[in-house]
Formats: sequence, C-alpha cells, structure tokens
Amino acid sequence: MKWTSILLYGLVLGLSLAALQFFQYKLIVLEHAEHWYIGLVALLFTAVGIWAGNKLTRKKQASFPAAPPENEAAGHSKGEMLQRMGITPRELEVLELVAQGLSNQEIADRLFVSLNTVKTHASNIFGKLDAQRRTQAIQKAKALGLLP
Repeated sequence: MKWTSILLYGLVLGLSLAALQFFQYKLIVLEHAEHWYIGLVALLFTAVGIWAGNKLTRKKQASFPAAPPENEAAGHSKGEMLQRMGITPRELEVLELVAQGLSNQEIADRLFVSLNTVKTHASNIFGKLDAQRRTQAIQKAKALGLLP
C-alpha cells in the first residue's frame, strides 16, 4: 500500500508539473508570438546573408594554362614560349619593367597607361606564370627564357 501511494503521489505531482509547464509555454507563446516570428525571420535572414556572403566573396579560379616545366622550355624559342603561355606583347613589356625593379606607378608612367591597367597586366602575368609574387614571376620567366 505504501508503494502505490508513493507512485500515485508522484504521478499526480508529475502531471501537475506538466500542466503548469504547458500553460506557461502557452502563455509565453501566445503573448509573445510576434517576438518568436521576428526571431525566426532574423535567423532566416542571417543564414541567407552568411550563404550569400560566402558565395560572393569566394575567390575565383584563374583559367590560365599551366606553365610548362623549365626543362621543357629549353627547346622552344622566346616567341613560341610567349604564344604557348598566352602572354601578350604588352604583358611581356610590363614583365620586363617589373624585372628592372620599377614600381607599378613607374611602369604606368613609362607606358602611358593607368595604374589599374598595370595591375591587371601584372595579375595576368602572375596567373600565366603560376607565380604569387614579383620575384617568383621574374625567376620563372628567366627559367622559361622570356627574360635575359
């Protein structure tokens, strides 16, 4: 008899607690429904914003042909190598001025073009030579026979 009364007492208290929680939940949800909706919309816009930000700021892969190995470049003339690499005469001119140690602004002044044009040519050269820095581009160009 003792165990049944304890179980019955525990069941009544558990159901009472569940009822209180249900009514408290209902009160919170019904009285603050607009806050819940605003929070859900904010979460949705946050997720869309993060997705769009990642999509828009992703670095694009350059579609330049890969630079040939240096040992393969030995059998080709400078003109053939320029054509094979897709380097334009103007980009070669910029590369030669970079090799002379000129800054982008000095190159722009010497070639009578804008600073952005020089930066674009330099970026194209780096992509075509698969180089990250000026010194690396010069080193690869010399190994390919594009620079003396």
